[in-house]
Amino acid sequence: MTNTPIRSALFVLPAIVILLLPAFTAEQPAPAYQPVLKYDPRRDAAADIEAALAEAGRTKRHVLIEVGGEWCAWCHRLDAYLKQRKKLSALLERNFVVVKVNYSPENENEEVLSRYPEVAGYPHFFVLDGQGKLLHSQDTARLEKGKSYHARKFKRFLTRWGPKRLIPSRRRRY
Repeated sequence: MTNTPIRSALFVLPAIVILLLPAFTAEQPAPAYQPVLKYDPRRDAAADIEAALAEAGRTKRHVLIEVGGEWCAWCHRLDAYLKQRKKLSALLERNFVVVKVNYSPENENEEVLSRYPEVAGYPHFFVLDGQGKLLHSQDTARLEKGKSYHARKFKRFLTRWGPKRLIPSRRRRY
């Protein structure tokens, strides 16, 4: 009895490994973007903003930096307000990559925040385009109504400072 099947397998196996080697050594895709949804003094705000910019460039959105802290009552009101308003949340998600940047005694993020205009109150928004250019600085007090936020003003803000979408023109056909 001959060992032809075993010899064949020993000859073919290295060939299969050589053919599959590029698939194993190929660069793995970057992990999916993980949004920063909490104010955490331990986070690296500069790295978070860079990751958000990469995601914004990839998805054709702008970056919304939300400066605040866990100590900030209006920051929590904003979170609750957006959770209750699905359409506004969807518009926010469609137009922006959101990054929460902590400002607290534990970490004032001075180095990162020194790149932007002074913050007068919290939460505060900075809007960046996909390349990191500052487009707008917004005190969220201008979006408030009583002890909450104003839906129409908020929608106007999200629409105005979001990326411009191409809208098909309505041409009259003659």
